[in-house]
Amino acid sequence: MPARPYYLILQRLQALALGLALSSLSLAAELSWQGPHNGWRYDGLTNDSDTARAAYPTPPIDRGKVRQRTLITGRLQGSLAQPHSLAVNGNPLPLYTDSDGNFSRPYALGPGSNSISLATSDGAQVKRVQFYDSNHNKPQARIRLVLGWDDPQAEIDMHVITPDGQRAYYGAPILTEGGGLDPDGVDGPGSEIFSLASPMRGRYLVYVNYWGNLTNNGYNFTPGSNRNDIISAQITLVFNEGTVDEKRENFTVPLRSIGQLQLVKEFNY
Repeated sequence: MPARPYYLILQRLQALALGLALSSLSLAAELSWQGPHNGWRYDGLTNDSDTARAAYPTPPIDRGKVRQRTLITGRLQGSLAQPHSLAVNGNPLPLYTDSDGNFSRPYALGPGSNSISLATSDGAQVKRVQFYDSNHNKPQARIRLVLGWDDPQAEIDMHVITPDGQRAYYGAPILTEGGGLDPDGVDGPGSEIFSLASPMRGRYLVYVNYWGNLTNNGYNFTPGSNRNDIISAQITLVFNEGTVDEKRENFTVPLRSIGQLQLVKEFNY
């Protein structure tokens, strides 16, 4: 057998060393996952089949009662630089942990099949959950907007103007036709979610607003108190989520100064 050329042996050794290095990075992240879990679930915050449920369709938002929200929660330790990556039904969100590695993010999930994927900042997937939500009293969102951003010390708001002139935002989250904004992320990088189950026909306008910063001393509007010089707001627009007719668009919007109001998307439904 002819001798293998030296440069090929060197390439194999380099590839082996790189693979070992990447494996050690992935193994460094230790995850303690608290929920949600794989399988079948009956309502927003528990798996208790005996919990009383309404026998009539409810709006896709439930601000304050949190029955329609799911807490994505756990503890991720030994990982690399933040942010990590959380994808909920394909909607990407930056994920930050506290000094002990804890995280807890509220999310308004629809009925039917749902998926959650968590990857560390180095791209290693450490958790994937697939479950079925059997609460069919929750209508599917025909229009869903998901906002997240990459600065945990910044407060970014989503504003949606509907064809009849209503504006859904933190000060007036619920629309007269039952949809609106929920949850409204106020303590970190989102999420903020806008949902409409029965959207009216016409033109919609989607804005993001760099409202202020959140530090240990509370909210402030001092330039430079944000963590990142440029904040990347990630917005996902989904039509007919969870159906064969699902369509989606992703946008990344740079925000530079407090008070900036940026038009993200104008669309007709």
